Amino acid sequence: MKAAIGDRLVVEGTYHDEHRRVGVITELRHPDGSPPYVVHWLDTGHETLVFPGPDAHLMTKEDRESTLPSW
Repeated sequence: MKAAIGDRLVVEGTYHDEHRRVGVITELRHPDGSPPYVVHWLDTGHETLVFPGPDAHLMTKEDRESTLPSW
C-alpha cells in the first residue's frame, strides 16, 4: 500500500455491528508512501497513527473523481 497526503484511508468494519471508517491521510512517515500514516478520521475529528490492516484500502483523488457523475 502506497499513499499520498490527501488520500482517503477506508477501513471496513470486520464485524456486523462495526461501521466503515474513512480518514484523510495528513502525514506520511516514509518518503515512498508506505505505512504507517497519520490519519484524520472524518467521523471523530481525531488524528491517529495507523498501520493499515487487510480490511483497509486507499481511495486516491483520481478514484474519487472517477466516481463523480459527468454531467
